[in-house]
Parts: sequence; C-alpha cells; structure tokens
Amino acid sequence: MRKRERENPCGVCGHYHKYEEGEVCGICGHRIPDSSEKSPIQMSAFPSEILPEFLFLGSYDNASRSELLKTQGISRVLNTVPACQNLYKNSFTYHCLQDEKTLQFDDANQFLEQCERDKARVLVHCMSGRNRSPAVVIAYLMKSRGWRLAQSYQWVKEKRQSVQLSEAVYQQLQEYEFKIFGSVDGSNPNPPIFLPTATPLFNIGFPKINDPIPVPSFNTVSAPSIFERSHLTILPQEFVFGARPAPPKDISGSPLSATNPPSSNASDIQMDSS
Repeated sequence: MRKRERENPCGVCGHYHKYEEGEVCGICGHRIPDSSEKSPIQMSAFPSEILPEFLFLGSYDNASRSELLKTQGISRVLNTVPACQNLYKNSFTYHCLQDEKTLQFDDANQFLEQCERDKARVLVHCMSGRNRSPAVVIAYLMKSRGWRLAQSYQWVKEKRQSVQLSEAVYQQLQEYEFKIFGSVDGSNPNPPIFLPTATPLFNIGFPKINDPIPVPSFNTVSAPSIFERSHLTILPQEFVFGARPAPPKDISGSPLSATNPPSSNASDIQMDSS
C-alpha cells in the first residue's frame, strides 16, 4: 500500500487530498470553489475575507474550526469578546480585547497593523460576527486606509451581509471617526439598520413603561372577610358531629314527651327474637 502523502485529512470533506494546492478529492470530488461559485450558504463555515490575503471577519463558530482556518492560511486571531475562549493557543497567535462594554479600537489596530506588517492573515471575530468584530474591522479601515465611517461600513457590509451593528457600537465608531478626522461625516447614503434590543414577546408578564407603579396603601377600609359575615356564622352548640337527629317539635315549640313516643305503624310486625 502506498504511503499517503498527507498526514491530516481535509478540514472540509475529511478525505486526504491537497486542498490548499487545488487538488480535487478522488473520493467525493471536493475542490476549492471558484469566486463565481461562492454563495452565502456555501461560505457560512468560512469567515468573510475583508482585505485580500490579510483580514478576515467571522464568528466564534468560525474561530472554532481550526482546520478551516488553516486552509485559508490564517495564523492569528483577534478575539473581541473577553468571555469567548481562545481554543487553539498552540496553533494560532491570539490577541483578546479586555473591555466588554467599550471597544478598544486603538489596541485592536496596533495588533492588526503588526499582522499586516508581518504579512500574516488574521481573523477578527466576536460571538456572532455581526456587531463587535465588524466594528473593529471598520475602525481599522478608517485608521489604516483613511476611509470615512460611511465608506468603511459599506465596504464591510458588502463583504459580509449579515453585519448588523447596534446603536451603541455605531456611536463608538462615530466618536472614533471624530478622533481620527476631527469631524463626523453625516452624508451616509445608506445608514445602518441598528440591531434591535431584546424585548419580551407580546409583553406577557412584563409591565409597560407608562404603567403606574403600585404603591401599598395603609389605614384603608377593606372588604369584610367571609368569616365575618353574619349569615355564615354557625355557633358551635347548634351541631355535634355524629349526633342522632333531634326529636321533632310541636307547634308551641315544646318537645314531645319522651314517655309517649308516637305509635308505630300498624302494618309493622314485631319480629320474634327467638
């Protein structure tokens, strides 16, 4: 048996063929797709290439596929979410932003500039690849290419259509644009549609914004308890559990004499006890 020439299988199809060199798999026919064949569905497992052979944008799912990153020649990873774990520290060079609320654009740009000088391919990712990591890439384009915010946003949006910035992140980009250029360009022909904030569905069980806050009241007359109603009051002496029925009363209300019980029916026949 001929010794296989490739030790590790292809990260896409799992078979042994030289994927990076364009060799077609002899088992399933897998090969590198042409640029005209790439669709969003086919490329969902791959990060988006923002700048050719250098800057890639993706999600945590993309960052967790080490073999796919290697097939694209990516060797460095910029993690924009501190809570996301760096999975392959032995295979990639990681740089992680430490602030969860405010994006550290200058810190990220220093790392990306070093990657570009070293001609190293780098992946910038967040959890979904839609908000934080695109903002970092946009900030890098403004700083390194001299593009305004509108142009940088449009460039990234065309490369990765799933980008959807939140209003807070976009405001940070506007502040960074002002820091770089001294002004904010308001002539954006295609303003971004901000990522909606999470709201409860149908407002079930949640108070509305204008609903008055209930305040406890004191020293007010409340409805009487059902145990205080007179028609439900039952004196204990009027009933005894397990007692025999009371003797009938006559019209005057006096009980009949116990010594003169009512005569039994004539049809009743006394049974012989013998």
